[in-house]
Amino acid sequence: MRTGLASVLALEPGFSVVAQADDGETALVRWREHQPDVGLFDLSLTGMDGIETLRHVREEFPLARILMLTSSEAQEDVRHALRAGAAGYVTKNARGPELIAAIRTVHAGGRHIGQAIARRLDEEESSGQLSRRELEVLGLVRQGYTNLEIGRVLGIAERTVRSHMEMLMGKLNASDRAAAVARGFERGLLKLS
Repeated sequence: MRTGLASVLALEPGFSVVAQADDGETALVRWREHQPDVGLFDLSLTGMDGIETLRHVREEFPLARILMLTSSEAQEDVRHALRAGAAGYVTKNARGPELIAAIRTVHAGGRHIGQAIARRLDEEESSGQLSRRELEVLGLVRQGYTNLEIGRVLGIAERTVRSHMEMLMGKLNASDRAAAVARGFERGLLKLS
């Protein structure tokens, strides 16, 4: 897909593909070499994943403009990417004109989130509902697991668990883990067993 996408973008007026990479480490090296106007990152990079690569690029190049182009529509992935500094998020099923518009928007310093993804994010955040992953984290917090242990159980990084904790504590208006669990019971999200 990467090769086909590069070919399509190279035909677009004003666009030039300056580098490509198969993995996160190479992407970081290529960014240092070429410092492109806009980067397209996938979440599923070999080795260092897309979010970690994004963080490293943004640490070294705070003004880097990066658009996530990935197959995941999971709201937690979208939020992680945006919090890590992505200027946009588009799924791979986006049509050519939407992708071109997203790249142009990000290049101009704007932010672009695919319409369907943005709508779901708005609905979830306005309703204060916890995502599936946030509910899993809350359930493990209830059982007394640490963030590191939760990460191991769910197969995610400890920093990702911290992000989920921040989100769920905000949604539950809780100041600490115990308050989050108490609010989880109050809202019927957790059940006595």
